[in-house]
Amino acid sequence: MDAAAQDVLRHARRIVVKVGSSLVTNEGRGLDEAAIGEWCRQLAALAQDGRDVIMVSSGAIAEGMKRLGWATRPQELNELQAAAAVGQMGLAQMYETKLRENGLRSAQVLLTHADLADRERYLNARSTLLTLLALRVLPVINENDTVVNDEIKFGDNDTLGALVANLVEADVLVILTDQKGLYTADPRKDPAAKFVHVARAGEAELEAMAGGAGSSIGRGGMITKILAAKRAARSGASTVIAWGREPDALLRLARGESIGTLLVAPTQKEQARKRWIADHLQLRGAVLVDEGAVAKLVGEGKSLLPIGMTAVDGEFSRGDVIAVRDPSGREIARGLANYASAEARLLCRRPSAEIERLLGYMAEPEMIHRTNLVVTR
Repeated sequence: MDAAAQDVLRHARRIVVKVGSSLVTNEGRGLDEAAIGEWCRQLAALAQDGRDVIMVSSGAIAEGMKRLGWATRPQELNELQAAAAVGQMGLAQMYETKLRENGLRSAQVLLTHADLADRERYLNARSTLLTLLALRVLPVINENDTVVNDEIKFGDNDTLGALVANLVEADVLVILTDQKGLYTADPRKDPAAKFVHVARAGEAELEAMAGGAGSSIGRGGMITKILAAKRAARSGASTVIAWGREPDALLRLARGESIGTLLVAPTQKEQARKRWIADHLQLRGAVLVDEGAVAKLVGEGKSLLPIGMTAVDGEFSRGDVIAVRDPSGREIARGLANYASAEARLLCRRPSAEIERLLGYMAEPEMIHRTNLVVTR
């Protein structure tokens, strides 16, 4: 691993760790207390080092099956959901116990892909997770298997890990699995297969190495991890795929040691987020601002405050991408709205100190924060 790749891991301040069912449940035989204890010890050490850490963990259905005395995985959706509901109790309890033993508080967060596809729910989930991290509480995330169906059917928590990495703007996604990492071919079938230590996330040949999206290997296998790395890279997060039983894997990765396969994101975090905003073709609405706000936004790189807004066009929700227009109506910027259009109309020309009085709550003091704003003029 070259020096640049080592720096990706050594300087990572926010890390999402995803661990698969086969590791958490010792190949489906119920929760592996010793293994979870080891990961929690390492997670606590990273947190004590000042890093923000989030765990995305599978294992609820397997633990529920054990508690219910089921020897084989049921086929009926309602039974899978029941097993998930029962097993989630044990999964949360195990992480709570092991993290507490290492001096760290924890929180359970259940998400579905739908939560992260809806922009307002996305922002609410993001706000909750960032608040937990600020409070030095480690979130343990799992899919809400009791209310979804396709997530249970495919069991793809690799994608959830990538979505969470994007959600909190993580520096690195670590996928702990039962494989050492990525090879150029299946080493069980091809003796010439070589181990891939470092590559760029999103490269097409990586998917071919993993077996292709339609292969039997791909279903829940290495291909989902390669695609997760590609997704995480869109927000600037690099991905490590490593063997979960490797001693002190998380701590050694944080020191920049070469373990597993590192898939480096080709884009920086801020560039990726602002590119997503700038690339929106359809905007839900706009706010008009005065010349003072124009100077602050364009000349000084400041956030847009309500007091600088003069009017609101269109109908939009919190989290939508909207345009910012100068007094002549020309677009000067665009960004993510912290308030819906009806609320924004009440806030025009008002100082941020009055937001709570006017709306009954205050989500943010800005209409658009500078980290979620792109100057287009």
